[in-house]
Amino acid sequence: MEDLYKTKVTATGGRHGEVHSDDGILNLKLALPKSLGGPGGATNPEQLFAAGYSACFENAVLRAAREAGHRFADDEVEVVAEVGISRNEQQVFVLSASLFVTMSGVDEANAKLYVKRGHELCPYSNAIRGNVDVKITTSVR
Repeated sequence: MEDLYKTKVTATGGRHGEVHSDDGILNLKLALPKSLGGPGGATNPEQLFAAGYSACFENAVLRAAREAGHRFADDEVEVVAEVGISRNEQQVFVLSASLFVTMSGVDEANAKLYVKRGHELCPYSNAIRGNVDVKITTSVR
């Protein structure tokens, strides 16, 4: 299968280093969060994952709604992603994710259908399904 899009990001220095995309658009310093004993003050892999997941999931929900004949305005859907890092029983680091999806302009039943279908469509959801505990909360305003 041919990639529809491909990017390349280089990390140096691990959690205390930097990340750079090959096109130069992404250029960030990294730091271990204070809660993990680091200095904080810069982004970290969990924040980057949460940013990507929330944006991708929102787009998947929008696509699911379009497939069902509903078009949202830009400000009618919001996805907040929380990504956690912990240790499992074997003391190996694992991630968890919570997605909080808020919509307006639809009833709760349709909102839940769009989120369920979005979870099936989202490449991030598909990549981590079965490996990362994902909790999804849907609400309408």
